[in-house]
Amino acid sequence: MLKKAYIPFLFLLAVLASCTSGFEELNTDPNRPKEITPGVMLGQLQYQIVNSTVNASRNFTHELMQVDAPRASAGGGGLHRYIVNPGSGVWNNFYSYLNDIEDIYLIADRLNENNYKAISLIYKTWAYSILTDLYGDVPYSQATKAIEGNFKPAFDKQKDIYIELLKNLETANGLLDDTRALTYGGDMLYSANALSGGKNPGILKWKKFCNSLRLRLLLRISKREGEVNVKEQINVILADPAANPVFTSNADEAIFRYPGTFPFFNPFYNARQVDWRDGNYYTKFFMGRMNQLNDPRRAAWATQVKSGTSEVFQGIESGYPTTTEYAVGSNSSYSDALKTLPQLGVMMTWAEVEFIKAELAVKGYNTGSTAEKHYESGIAASMTQWGVTMPAGFLEQPGIAYNASATADKQLEQIMLQKYYAYFFVDYQSWFEKRRTGYPVLPRGTGIPSENTFPSRVPYPTYLQSLNPEALAGAVASMGGDDSDIKVWWDK
Repeated sequence: MLKKAYIPFLFLLAVLASCTSGFEELNTDPNRPKEITPGVMLGQLQYQIVNSTVNASRNFTHELMQVDAPRASAGGGGLHRYIVNPGSGVWNNFYSYLNDIEDIYLIADRLNENNYKAISLIYKTWAYSILTDLYGDVPYSQATKAIEGNFKPAFDKQKDIYIELLKNLETANGLLDDTRALTYGGDMLYSANALSGGKNPGILKWKKFCNSLRLRLLLRISKREGEVNVKEQINVILADPAANPVFTSNADEAIFRYPGTFPFFNPFYNARQVDWRDGNYYTKFFMGRMNQLNDPRRAAWATQVKSGTSEVFQGIESGYPTTTEYAVGSNSSYSDALKTLPQLGVMMTWAEVEFIKAELAVKGYNTGSTAEKHYESGIAASMTQWGVTMPAGFLEQPGIAYNASATADKQLEQIMLQKYYAYFFVDYQSWFEKRRTGYPVLPRGTGIPSENTFPSRVPYPTYLQSLNPEALAGAVASMGGDDSDIKVWWDK
């Protein structure tokens, strides 16, 4: 009887053994990568990092730069009244993503994948340029070193950061090889994942982004000529477009196009109406000028409201008194179409490059064309970017027709106003350029206290006082303070 009792038990063991045989093979996800490669990390990084800047443009820059203003803001605060509080949002996000960027570089270096190394350097430069233009001195040389035990990185001076950023882009330009595909794929910005006829058109676009970004940063620090050889570096780029190509069409633009499939949705995809447009309206400064010119971008950007029997685009004052409150739905706000627009992930555009060249031409650089032609090309490029058609005669009308006989400063003012419109949803760039040039000239609302000055930077995140107090104290002493009216190195 005992022997019979063992028979089912032994049979059960045999069944269990056969069931677990090959268990690992059966439970291996064929879609999950077996190792971390640059391609595995790149696409997620591209999506996440641009979301940070798209949100920043909507929630910070647009109010500060009078693109929009809150419907009501009692208490005397608000960016439209030049109140800039210590900021941690983009600081937290960027330093997290910069760890991923560093990992992509290190893995690519180990695999001898120069194109991935170059792409990581471009992202590193783009991210750090925004960080340093926001705050001034920031951790750079010792940042992303936590794995080595450095949890309290020193702050680098902005001048030293800029010198390194420009070197990064020069190195990236040399590393990019358009005869090779991205071995591990993953590129969602330019789809440089495969060759076409022996060439990689996506890598050429990366090269154009690299050198366009170089022009942006060199122009940003143009006041510091002598400390950095700005003119020499600009001339090197302009003199040899084959070796140093920049954007020459809308197809080149560094725009992350949201595919609209999980999880890569436009960050405003699920935004409620109350959050998306009921709390903010476009300003009279921003919308009024577009109305004067019959600017077709209004239809892509804004809602219309009833005025008598007509549907109109209408804005509000910025910097208004604290007692003012605008009624819900009474003025133009953000179009719902923007919430699902694929091309909202803007990093840098052809329009910006054309306005950069327009300014350089005014300053005497040989750009291959005139300031007027670059100015007009920049406006046309912005129209195309936003999917609208420029009306006949648009560039010839008063208020937009280029005045080549005006003083250099007046020409700059005209260029910068149109550059301001072209910066719609481009992180903090219109604010940085306002600080650099003084343009566009923004009206000062009656609700802005007389002691409030237009801000020059964002104060450091307050938590650094406990997490990294010594390094923070050194940075604050070096910069001369931590207020929003402290000017960064290139702005002094």
